[in-house]
Amino acid sequence: MDSGEISITAVNSISAMGHNQQETWEAYQSPDHFLQKQHFGEHNYWVACVGKGTEKELAALSEENDHYRHLDRSVLFALDVARKAVEQAGWEQGSYFGVNFGSSRGATSLFEQFHKDFLHQKTTVTRTSPNTTLGNISSWVAHDLQTQGPEISHSITCSTALHALLNGVAWIKSGMTDQFLIGGSEAAVTPFTLAQMHALKIYAGGEGPYPCRALDAEKTFNSMVIGEGAGALCLEKATSKKALAVISGIGYATEPLEHNVSLSADALCFQRSMKMALNGRDPREIDVVVMHAPGTLKGDRAEHQAIRKVFGSYQPALTTNKWKIGHTFGASGMLSIEMAIMMMEHQQFITVPYIKEVSLPKRIKNVMVNAVGFGGNAVSVLLKHPRID
Repeated sequence: MDSGEISITAVNSISAMGHNQQETWEAYQSPDHFLQKQHFGEHNYWVACVGKGTEKELAALSEENDHYRHLDRSVLFALDVARKAVEQAGWEQGSYFGVNFGSSRGATSLFEQFHKDFLHQKTTVTRTSPNTTLGNISSWVAHDLQTQGPEISHSITCSTALHALLNGVAWIKSGMTDQFLIGGSEAAVTPFTLAQMHALKIYAGGEGPYPCRALDAEKTFNSMVIGEGAGALCLEKATSKKALAVISGIGYATEPLEHNVSLSADALCFQRSMKMALNGRDPREIDVVVMHAPGTLKGDRAEHQAIRKVFGSYQPALTTNKWKIGHTFGASGMLSIEMAIMMMEHQQFITVPYIKEVSLPKRIKNVMVNAVGFGGNAVSVLLKHPRID
């Protein structure tokens, strides 16, 4: 990146931890996870679903008009966090700003329901196509906020949200807009999605105190859990007095595929994306890395190896939130960014309770956030505290 900085002036999320920042931060203080067993078809799966408070908000939102009543949960999630983020940033409804919301799987619940109905009835309803297209998410967010700027949706599997951030940065750097609302939304706790993850043999099946052992490089079993949620950020050109964080580096990379769902043993794509985000900085300046760490054997170990390759003998503090709220696919990068911002704001490192040997940071000024998806498409974002020299 060039010297022109971009500020994050608002952040909001919903997840199994809560539907406002106070609830989320309080949840981070607890050593407990928010995963629970639920029955889907013939199987019981560990999942992480939003709580009753969030469900009430979503129910009220869906009743605002007839259109919203028929939207997928992924769209309702996005509307909820987008409204709160824009209000927090002080942006006026109807003003000019871009919107980019991504999702790995899109309107999962609606698509599965419409297809099930089609198999029985051999026909479908008029709203099937418009309400299940991926562009549906950003379009409804832009409509709801009456923005005059561009609206974009995309899916780049589990790194979708951080790719949205890259896109927002690119638009602002181009000079075509000074503000961009970015986010990721995922509501994929559905029978067919769970069956797909189960078929990959990466899903958690254990009964221990922590079903998802994300970040644990010593585990001997796969332990990924699906969670649902959404996150949104407001980006603004230049360094703002109200900045929560400054984007000081971005990196991205892909790697040759060995398998369509796996990384190389030392995650070459992560090595490249982290080095690009560092942009020549001394790696010892990085206080914390919020890892992608999905809880799979190969994924977690490969990311650890990539960090060793990039950082050498220096070990930044490592953390993740997937042991707590599961893997929210396309939304996960936004929830990791929010976690990074909260740690910087409170100057408190969030530990993973079953990781005993932890390198604790003396301060939290520079935090790197990683995400990667199927196909080896990695993104690394470097955040800087706006008020620590």
